[in-house]
Parts: sequence; structure tokens; C-alpha cells
Amino acid sequence: MDDISIRQAVPDDAVALNRALGQLSSDMGDAHAASVADIARFCFGPSPVFHALLAEDADGDIVGLAAFSPFFSTVYGSVGMYVSDLWVAEQTRGRKLGQQLLAAVRAFGLEAWNANFIRLGVYHNNPKALAFYERIGFEPTADTQFMTLAGMAYDALGEKQ
Repeated sequence: MDDISIRQAVPDDAVALNRALGQLSSDMGDAHAASVADIARFCFGPSPVFHALLAEDADGDIVGLAAFSPFFSTVYGSVGMYVSDLWVAEQTRGRKLGQQLLAAVRAFGLEAWNANFIRLGVYHNNPKALAFYERIGFEPTADTQFMTLAGMAYDALGEKQ
């Protein structure tokens, strides 16, 4: 890992960050609707809604990233970090870079918000990711289910007032 460094993303990284997030989407078989303008606005704009850490190799190429946001939990009575995206380039896997990125998220959250836990979602059909997260200590939460309201149902909610 000596040839890889982790740093906070800055506005000039918007293109590279979006490219890396696009690669994650491709790796997962997901659509990638975010544009560079979206990344610039939502990560670096006047009211950021997420933060990003980038892992770079000695050549300055992005070989990993973690995108995350703080949230407050009344259950824990504290701030947690929600990791929405964690990606490690295929050629860099197996070198514990994912764990290093999560440790960097932890350190960032501790310093910025005194955060004391990390939460993330894992696709059920991704056994390698599930095994990775369990190996470093994440535990599945059986008493909750992530649910999403989007599209027409999201729009209709605004009409029900």
C-alpha cells in the first residue's frame, strides 16, 4: 500500500470522481445517471450532501473511492456515516484498500462530527462484498429493511399534502 495514498476529494476531482463512480456502477451492472455537474454540485457545491475520499496510485490514477454522508441516529444518540459507494479498482483488489478507505471514512467522521458508527447497504447478490464487510466486522441488521421512494411515487407524495 506504500504506492497508494488516500485523500479527500476536491472540486478539481469532479471528472475523475464521476468516472470512478461510473466504473463502480458498471462493475455492479447498475445504471449511472450522475453527471460531472451533479458531482460538482452535490459534493463540492455550496451545500454538499456527500463527501468523497479518493485512493490514488503513484501515477495519480484513481484506484479506489468512498462516498459518504453523515446522518444522526436517535437509536445511537450520535452521528453515523452512511457509505453510499465504496469502489476499488480490479487491479488493486486484495490489498486491503477497501478496509483502508473505510478507516479513512471513520477518521473523517470522527474529526468532523464525532461519528461513532458506519452504515452501508450491500446487494444480496454480491457475496464477495458481503464476505468482505463481515470479515472486517460489519454485521447484518435483520430488524431493518432499506426501502426507496422514487419516480412517480415520490412525485405523488408531494401532491398528497
